[in-house]
Amino acid sequence: MMNKNALIIFTRNPELGKCKTRLAKTIGDQNALDIYKYLLQHTANISQKVNADIFVFYSENISTNDLWHNEHFIKKLQSGSDLGKRMENAFMDVFNSAYEKAVIIGSDLLDLNEFIIDESFKNLENQDFVIGPAEDGGYYLLGMKHAYPEVFNIQNWGGETVYEQTINKLYDKSVYVLKTLNDIDNVEDLKPYKVFEKYLTNHQMCKL
Repeated sequence: MMNKNALIIFTRNPELGKCKTRLAKTIGDQNALDIYKYLLQHTANISQKVNADIFVFYSENISTNDLWHNEHFIKKLQSGSDLGKRMENAFMDVFNSAYEKAVIIGSDLLDLNEFIIDESFKNLENQDFVIGPAEDGGYYLLGMKHAYPEVFNIQNWGGETVYEQTINKLYDKSVYVLKTLNDIDNVEDLKPYKVFEKYLTNHQMCKL
């Protein structure tokens, strides 16, 4: 292994009715799935430009023939009782494989790019942690140089205080905070992006 950076991507298997469920309640399962597939492709595209070994952790099962091509991505399966435990186990996995810096991202941010991820790895040279706050109160990126299980002990991962709780657990650590980004969970989150305009139009038509 030449690279000491590990980029962890958490992804849901793109199955109808099983992803972007909050969004699907408004625009329907198929539209939500189409949007999620677009976001997955965006994430795959930007991650390949990052100076890191890239690990894709699937939610349900490992797909052998999908957009996460084997020549670019190392495929794993998430394990754990909740999101925190699954992330903790993923970090433990890469650190046990001798990686020195690890960054985790989700797969539903159109605003995320390779420059932000590279910025994260760069700042881990002098900081204990890197975190990217999301507009909904969560975070879209977390980076560290060693396993730190305490940071994953969060009450209500779907709540609006995940970022705040996480920062509070890092009060005695050095933390680099990235710019705040918008992750896509509901119809309102689609509005800044022209590429999703048709879904908003269809939604408005359905309400008439």
